[in-house]
Amino acid sequence: MEEKQGIITEIIFHNEDNGYTIAVMETEAEYFTVVGCLPSCVKGSSYKLRGTFKVHPTYGEQFAFTEFEEMLPTGKAGIEGFLASGVIKGIGPKMAAAIVNLFGEETLEIMEHEPEKLSRVSGIGPKKAESIAESFAAHREFANVSMFFQEYGVSADYALKLYKIYGASATELIKENPYRLVEEVYGIGFRKADTIAEKMGIEKESTFRIHSGIKYGLSYYVGEGNTYMPQQELCEKVAELLDVSTELIYENMVTMAFEGDIQIDSLDGQTVVYLYLYYLAEQKVCKNIAAIAGAGLKALSVDIDSMIKMTEGETGIILSEQQITAVKSSLTSGVSVITGGPGTGKTTIINTIINIFEQSEFKVAIAAPTGRAAKRITETSGHYASTVHRLLEYYYCEGEDVMKFGKTSEDPLNYDVVIVDEASMIDLMLMQGLTDAIKPGTRLIIVGDYDQLPSVGAGNVLRDIIESEYVHTVILKEIFRQAEESMIVVNAHRINKGEYPFVNGKDKDFFLMERPSEKAILDLILELITKRLAAYYEGIVPVRDIQVLTPVRKGALGSIFLNKELQQALNPPRDDLMERKFGEKLFRENDKVMQIKNNYQMGWKKRRDFSEGQGIFNGDVGFIEKIDKEFNQMTVIFDEDKYVTYDFSQLDELELAYAVTVHKSQGSEFPIVVMPISWFPPVLATRNLLYTAVTRGKQIVVLVGSEGRMNAMIDNNRIKMRYSGLRYRLENLLEVGR
Repeated sequence: MEEKQGIITEIIFHNEDNGYTIAVMETEAEYFTVVGCLPSCVKGSSYKLRGTFKVHPTYGEQFAFTEFEEMLPTGKAGIEGFLASGVIKGIGPKMAAAIVNLFGEETLEIMEHEPEKLSRVSGIGPKKAESIAESFAAHREFANVSMFFQEYGVSADYALKLYKIYGASATELIKENPYRLVEEVYGIGFRKADTIAEKMGIEKESTFRIHSGIKYGLSYYVGEGNTYMPQQELCEKVAELLDVSTELIYENMVTMAFEGDIQIDSLDGQTVVYLYLYYLAEQKVCKNIAAIAGAGLKALSVDIDSMIKMTEGETGIILSEQQITAVKSSLTSGVSVITGGPGTGKTTIINTIINIFEQSEFKVAIAAPTGRAAKRITETSGHYASTVHRLLEYYYCEGEDVMKFGKTSEDPLNYDVVIVDEASMIDLMLMQGLTDAIKPGTRLIIVGDYDQLPSVGAGNVLRDIIESEYVHTVILKEIFRQAEESMIVVNAHRINKGEYPFVNGKDKDFFLMERPSEKAILDLILELITKRLAAYYEGIVPVRDIQVLTPVRKGALGSIFLNKELQQALNPPRDDLMERKFGEKLFRENDKVMQIKNNYQMGWKKRRDFSEGQGIFNGDVGFIEKIDKEFNQMTVIFDEDKYVTYDFSQLDELELAYAVTVHKSQGSEFPIVVMPISWFPPVLATRNLLYTAVTRGKQIVVLVGSEGRMNAMIDNNRIKMRYSGLRYRLENLLEVGR
């Protein structure tokens, strides 16, 4: 790492929010472009920078620095230039000259230690002197904070975040408890904080460290889908992580439970531990479901049997006995569940239910967990569907860094009926928000396929509700005539039952193309997407209509490598396409990308109707319209007309989406799905993962690889167990009610 010391002579770009700066530095021997984080950069400032020279493909050689130290100027000319630059509020060029003329080289000492003397300068009264002193002190405060944290490996941009959160107290607060960084600063995880703490001399058995380690352990398992962990297993894992005794972990858990950070509970004779937020959520979901299910219902003004017959006459679709049962239970129950695979008539049932409710002038809301799923419901049913988030009027709470809902138990939804489709994707926290906002007397109808992969977020909501038998559930099994013509539908059900699919039928829509190796599989996938499928199926636009799904992220057939290959094949480099590298990722204009974390405060605009809003969510897919290197921004279009501008520092929220994991595809349908079939880890090469992937295909499914591996996936009915207490709690309610 090189060190350069000089003066900033020109500022090309500076972002006030994150400090990202492109500037020109002049030293005694040379001048060059510098790129990095300078939070309060102004022309004329002196810095010592540490970094390396790199060659940018467009802008040439730049000095990319990761550490900086502001050097206060010496000599009258240097001090005057520093003050005249505007870095200190209230001082311009004329005022700077007057101050330096009076105090000379002692100017900065006087500003820091005897600011009242500034009132001797014409035009500066006591209040202005105090204001100038405060501005100078703040400037020095941040410089000191930044230098302190750089000693412990905290980069300048994170130092800026810390200063914005804690101000001048940052160093003292973090020295006292470095582990507060984990919860209060996005981007600093437990391991990073633990490294900082070790450098600061924090003891291995510090209470701060143990408590943070327990929360980190629980948070890790929440990220894996669990709402709680068995106490013994958690203690052993955290003790191993922290290299301390399990007894010490047990002792601290008890303290944390008394303080309300975690909840120790007993489920089915086993001691378990929750993050308190998830314990509370399970309790509230149970209480809410019980209240909604047990409330009196507004009576329908029409005869149900007559309305079913009328709807059948209007649509020409005759409902089966099972479908009629599902319709009637939805109309007469406070809470009901309809579950079934593709082609079992869920959409027909929903349309019939809505028609009957509308005839009784009931207000009906239809929602799904994702924008893609909501859009698909609108297209297939003809009735407007929103996301659950939008239905609940979500908003971002900056102080708490969480999403909140405008609709709550205090201001509930004003509907007679709420229908939620694609419910397998609903996690525990979203279910709490939804059920909080539904007042007793409202009918809640839950629709989904519980054989799909569970939600990305923690919990096993749909399966737990069904298996608890607490609410009336209809499981649809019959495949209807038009669906029987689709081998995608037929084979999805065969896979779900553990049977091998029928493949490669003439004029059919389900194919298995055998290839013996990963290299051969990759080559055929590229050929299918760039040439063969578009040539055979009229009107296919590969980037838009073909989606590659894979079980894994890493490896030769993982989404990361596949995306690099597909990007090169479908959107290769061109002189007129701007690019931006972010870590190992390379983004290019026209690329297909996916948002990979919920960002509730991210703003968007629609050019068609000029509407605006907030919120881009994990799994949203869009296309890069523009990469602007002058302003360090990238514009992405979601849902054809939703424009979102990302600062370059936010590109960790995006990844290429030519290939996505099956988990990320939930709630979506694609005209054509292509999927590699090779050896994958048994925990991922499962029956329900293959079933989920197949059901994403709307017109064509092409599996590329080994029939033996495909059959092995079907034979592997391993469902990764999630620790979730919702089923147990609902079963207890059922027992109490008997």
